Amino acid sequence: MNFISQIINGLQLGSIYALVALGYSMVYGIILLLNFAHGDIIMVGAYVVYYCIASYSLPPIVAIVLAIVTATLLGVIIEKVAYTPLRSAPRLSLLITAIGMSFLLENGAQLVFGSDTKTMAQAPLISGSLSLGDVSITKAAAITIVVSIISMILLTVLVRKTKMGKAMRAVSEDMGAAQLMGISINRTISFTFAVGSALAGIGAVLHIASYFQASPTMGSMLGLKAFVAAVLGGIGSIPGAMVGGFLIGMVETLVIAAGLSTWKDGVVFAILIIVLIVKPTGIMGESMTEKV
Repeated sequence: MNFISQIINGLQLGSIYALVALGYSMVYGIILLLNFAHGDIIMVGAYVVYYCIASYSLPPIVAIVLAIVTATLLGVIIEKVAYTPLRSAPRLSLLITAIGMSFLLENGAQLVFGSDTKTMAQAPLISGSLSLGDVSITKAAAITIVVSIISMILLTVLVRKTKMGKAMRAVSEDMGAAQLMGISINRTISFTFAVGSALAGIGAVLHIASYFQASPTMGSMLGLKAFVAAVLGGIGSIPGAMVGGFLIGMVETLVIAAGLSTWKDGVVFAILIIVLIVKPTGIMGESMTEKV
């Protein structure tokens, strides 16, 4: 039964990685940008939840909505201010800008919120547990897993079945041709950032509901591990991001359960190296062909 509990814990952690990885995959699929500031958007969302609940005693639903809205707006603002002016610049310039934006958000959070870790253990967002036979699972874990799966399904429907989804796929395939066909590139990219950042906001809510804390640097390692999950599953693939997130979460949890908690980060990044060597396209990624 302990093994089953560890698997559930791994799925809970992996669900959060998966939500962040979905944002990575969406943005990379459209403009081939690794948005390293994505994890820090989760950090901002977590602080919004903390202050709404702990400082202002607002209803949980209000805290959840404000966190998601704040994360969505922040993602769109970052895209407009930092990435749009560099859209025709070399890809390395965009990558350096993304890293710089990540540091800006982290240091800005330390100035605004302080460098100490805020905890919500005394006022959890989701409390209680469920019994599945002899196995007990917290409501936070169950909700986290279910929400992540629903998010993946809705995102797949959005990309495959809606007009905006078709525009996103067209821009991802050939931006110039999509523009000639009357598709607004700016609106499509902004919408992609908005959806990805909304997923980060959902991830922020689920993270603080599960682990009860927020800190200025929490998004850095979370974002890096979600990036590993996206690469493992196949960056640009929606189901791949989910599979990668679940696998990374379970591996990390099992490493901790084996008494090797100091190695958990090393194991995750070792997986990244192995994937890049053995199968760079990831588990569900497709090989890219370059036209000449």
